[in-house]
Amino acid sequence: MANTPALSTSEGGEADAGSKISDSFSFLDVLHANQFKGEFVEPQHAEQVEVNFYRGAPPNWLNFYISEQAVSDGTATPFIKRDGYETLKDQIHLRRKGPGTSTIKLFHQQGCGGTTLAMQVLWDLRKTFRCAVLTGSTLDITKVAQDVVSLFTAGSHGHQKTVLLLLNDEFILEILQDRIMEEIAEQDIEIDVPVVILLNCVRSSDGIIHQKERSYELKQKFKRKMRKSIILKKTLSAREQADFDMKKEELGRRFGDRCKQFHGFNILQSNFSEGYIRNACSTFEHIKRTNKPLKTQLAAFLCLLNAYAPGSYLLESQCLDFLRRDKFGHLSLEDQMQPFSHLIITFQQGERSEKKVCMAHTMIAQYCTELLANAGVTRSDTTRHFLNSFCRSYVPPCLLGFIKDMLNKREITVIEDPTDGIKQWKEKFSRLIQDITNREAEGKSQSLSVLMMASNKFYEVSLFSQTLARFYYIELEDYYNAEIWAKEAKRRAPWSSFVADTLGQVHKSHLKNTSVSARPREILQLAQKAIEAFEDVEKLAKNEHVKSQQGDGNIKVLRALNTRGLFGYLEVCSLLYDHLIRHDELWKQVLTKTVSLDSVLQSIGDWNIVRFKELINSLRDLVEKRFEFFDTFLTYSYSVVKKADSSYISRKTAECYKKYVGDAEPNDQLQKSFHKLKQKLSVTSPGVLSCLERCTRSDTKDIAIWWKEICQHEYSTTHALLNYILANIMLINMKETPSSSDYQSSFTEKMPLAPEMQPEFHMLALLLCWPTDGEDNLASDLHHLIKNILQSYEQEYKSLFQSRYLRPLFFLGPGQGLNRFVHRRNLEILWTQDALKASNTNWRNDDIFRDPTVQGKLLRVEGIVQNYKLYAIFGDTEIELDANRKDSLWKSGHVFFYLGFTIGGPVAYSVHRAEEPSERPLEAFDNEADSSQWTKLKPEVEIMEEVHTYSLQSESGNYECSESALRWVCKETVSFRYQFSSWERFMSKPVCMDYIPAGPLMDIKVTDGKLEEVHLPHWICTGENAAMSDIFRVLHVDSSGDYLEQVSEMTSSHVKLNQPDFSLRGAMILKKLGLYLKVFADVLIYTRITSGLTLHVYLVPHDPLIQQEVEKKEKSDGFRKIRKTSPIDPVQLESYFYLSTDWDTAEICPEKQQFMLERSDTNFFEVVIGNEKSDFGNLKLKLEVEHRGGKEKDTVWTCTVGTDDY
Repeated sequence: MANTPALSTSEGGEADAGSKISDSFSFLDVLHANQFKGEFVEPQHAEQVEVNFYRGAPPNWLNFYISEQAVSDGTATPFIKRDGYETLKDQIHLRRKGPGTSTIKLFHQQGCGGTTLAMQVLWDLRKTFRCAVLTGSTLDITKVAQDVVSLFTAGSHGHQKTVLLLLNDEFILEILQDRIMEEIAEQDIEIDVPVVILLNCVRSSDGIIHQKERSYELKQKFKRKMRKSIILKKTLSAREQADFDMKKEELGRRFGDRCKQFHGFNILQSNFSEGYIRNACSTFEHIKRTNKPLKTQLAAFLCLLNAYAPGSYLLESQCLDFLRRDKFGHLSLEDQMQPFSHLIITFQQGERSEKKVCMAHTMIAQYCTELLANAGVTRSDTTRHFLNSFCRSYVPPCLLGFIKDMLNKREITVIEDPTDGIKQWKEKFSRLIQDITNREAEGKSQSLSVLMMASNKFYEVSLFSQTLARFYYIELEDYYNAEIWAKEAKRRAPWSSFVADTLGQVHKSHLKNTSVSARPREILQLAQKAIEAFEDVEKLAKNEHVKSQQGDGNIKVLRALNTRGLFGYLEVCSLLYDHLIRHDELWKQVLTKTVSLDSVLQSIGDWNIVRFKELINSLRDLVEKRFEFFDTFLTYSYSVVKKADSSYISRKTAECYKKYVGDAEPNDQLQKSFHKLKQKLSVTSPGVLSCLERCTRSDTKDIAIWWKEICQHEYSTTHALLNYILANIMLINMKETPSSSDYQSSFTEKMPLAPEMQPEFHMLALLLCWPTDGEDNLASDLHHLIKNILQSYEQEYKSLFQSRYLRPLFFLGPGQGLNRFVHRRNLEILWTQDALKASNTNWRNDDIFRDPTVQGKLLRVEGIVQNYKLYAIFGDTEIELDANRKDSLWKSGHVFFYLGFTIGGPVAYSVHRAEEPSERPLEAFDNEADSSQWTKLKPEVEIMEEVHTYSLQSESGNYECSESALRWVCKETVSFRYQFSSWERFMSKPVCMDYIPAGPLMDIKVTDGKLEEVHLPHWICTGENAAMSDIFRVLHVDSSGDYLEQVSEMTSSHVKLNQPDFSLRGAMILKKLGLYLKVFADVLIYTRITSGLTLHVYLVPHDPLIQQEVEKKEKSDGFRKIRKTSPIDPVQLESYFYLSTDWDTAEICPEKQQFMLERSDTNFFEVVIGNEKSDFGNLKLKLEVEHRGGKEKDTVWTCTVGTDDY
């Protein structure tokens, strides 16, 4: 009899889930702790499930249960674990110590086992976590959050357990995380363990996988405590290959010749061999274009679907209906599909679901599609035939989705630019449409035919008409038909601003590509059509925005405002300006409203233009209005859904704005100042606040002066004073002296501010009144000031910034007055080490605050968390604040944080407890207590061809190698060996570009047993700065490539790795602007006496290989080592060192040496004393380091070389 479904509990046991709990989850497929336990599985059914999986069917939970039982019975080996398995498990376990919610992403290429790996981890952790899979893709965020919280609390308070939730494909993770914590707070649930860990399994293209790898290595620079993503690729490591080979032998014994049809398994086992796929697909090589049997047609359909819509399928019932027109319709699908059956799989996901049919592997589908195309069965023919055969009447939603993906889904292309780094963009059309267009005869006509058929078949679906319109104007430049189909798309979805945008794009493209000889009236006519279309987009976008706010906001994700209409309007105005100016420079004065249209009509020579007078007169004002919208929109917020290219939008909108502002200055002095501010994009508060990103120091000084002039005018406003003060804060952040110091009092005299004033005023008031460092007495109205800015923001901006993240504008730093406000941009430059590129810093995740240089600029504020609310503490007063991350409020107690200010009010960033590792001093140093827990062992040393191999064996315990200081922890007898390797061949690789060696590079191989922990030695002086662990990495080199790995823990002498798999490994550290590293180093002295005395003096790090190479080189030249003590204190890396002696006749070359890790085995001082041996006496050596600036030196090491040493 089957057991009742059970959930794991916090005590490590199991609690009865009950049928009501199990059936109550709308969106979760729960994996129970005792899944299948006590159930009888028919052997025939179990074998079929297993065979289907190896042939290529998606995994289900029964696959893992069957494998687990076979292992326990000794009849089979375990499921193969891809290399990412242990890393993924380790990262999940690390998150058990983290906040209330956390995420990790698994990026994988189609067909490489990503989903299997994710499900395998869930299965193995089902008794440690409450595991579930999100079923389907949904925008019902609140219901998903409620399901997660229900699963977390299922049973009783004492049975709370962290949920491990698998989400396939992309999802709005951060919004879901916030909603889960809001649900916890609303239900007033006390928690002492994390609520959920979200495992996002993302199927990605080859380009995206490459971009993620490069991003992880170069762009992100490993400033995170934990890896945010795991990458699984279409390549096997040597260890994986061996496991697959062993499994293949086992499957051969169990299943015999049937293994030849295990294409899903065999493709992986062959390391994705093209040769294997070519042989498997040989049945498609002799297909003819004409008179194809129904089974051949169906095989072609399945190939096309799976090649261009990954994860797609047809229902078995659909396939049988299609084949029933054949005389063999009474046979099973497998029998009817011979000789293609071995390439096609039929599977069932869930007892109640219909059987599904697909190709065994994506690579097979792609190769067969290519073979068919070469045989004359083109992609376009197959697509049209498929639409005619399967879309005659009712089309199931799943099939419609697959067709949309095939014909409309545009992939992301990624390239690596030597100058700008990684670039990515969306392709113009789907892969299928692009392949038809580029690879078939008359490809454009064929693509047009396919899209036309789809649009006519699905006459109520706007997407196909949209794509058809885009194809007409992009590929064919047929604007007449493009307009027809864009309007048809609007007819099908008259409410959609995104659909309406296509018509605007058609007219904009027509205007952009219009002939140079076109007359102004023709240009204006095209521009008017485009402007009207984009104004319609704006209107629809506003309606959508209002409706999304009026609807049940708890149910769906609130949609951000669609700004395509606003941006399209500015693009059209910019094109219009360029076209008209090309005709006549007079247009510049007309469009900038320097002169009226009526006054120049005769000069222009076309009186018919007067019918566009209203349009022309409105352009400048409307351009300014839309630019100011974008400047506000992008300065104060950014998208949380997609990484929109805000820098591109900012640049394009500014270009258009400057054109219409013009160069002609007004005569009035006040208006002249305003005009200059417009030219510098600083006539609004958002513009002034953006000075650090787009203005030079000289420009910012001018901006402050112009605002001061406006303030001094008799008609000056409070707005001018606001911007004058903000401009001075910008100057201070540029290390410039503000223009005057009387502005603060002028502003505070106007307080208290009226509640209805704009948020910028309330933000400045809050900044000026916020208590300074060490000040416990609050301004009496601080609570009131916070309330004012919250109310003002809600009235002015809240609906505009719906579903967008508010950027921090300033942070509180140490100091007094305006000097204590640190602009966001200054921190971004410290973080990215690049002042020239536009920042894409993700402020939502708080990673930037791990950087020691960023921390050094900010003031740490004390607070307390109570009932999921955060309060800043000032003496006996508590001020409630918003937290940047709601999941940082999961535990009550005293906390510290950094205070930032957005346009919506004060926000606490990087909320952490005093005892958390990100802030506390290091727990372990190389002191007596730390060393005493390690038992030192001497290795056996074998030297072959001058290569030293060190072998060690130990029982269970904690050990340290006396030769290298390598440490390890084991729970059983273990044997291993290691060699030292050179860093030189790796330093030029991209993965090491921003790093330098921090310890010896060691090639470690375990020959027996298992190591639980390994502590690699490093030579960096860390002091008591725990945050330095964020910039330590370990280089990992194996057959699958090189990458840098986050360390689990750092001490003053070692970096720790948990449950490591071994290859070439060594500690590295990030080269950071403003971070001066000190290194523990040795001094090596070698001597040789010929006609005189020669000494070679090296300063090298604690790297045994470097020292062995120095020894080898010196011995070969006839030198002998003199053993002396090394410097006690660490030495400054990249500093210049001087060697001197007390012998006046000594010649020392060179005069100074720079201490660089990259060439420490070749740089040395040579000391030559030309006397006879009998004249030698004691010789004193002194090594000094030059201060930065070069004026003074400090002694770092001295020694005496006596006559006995020669």
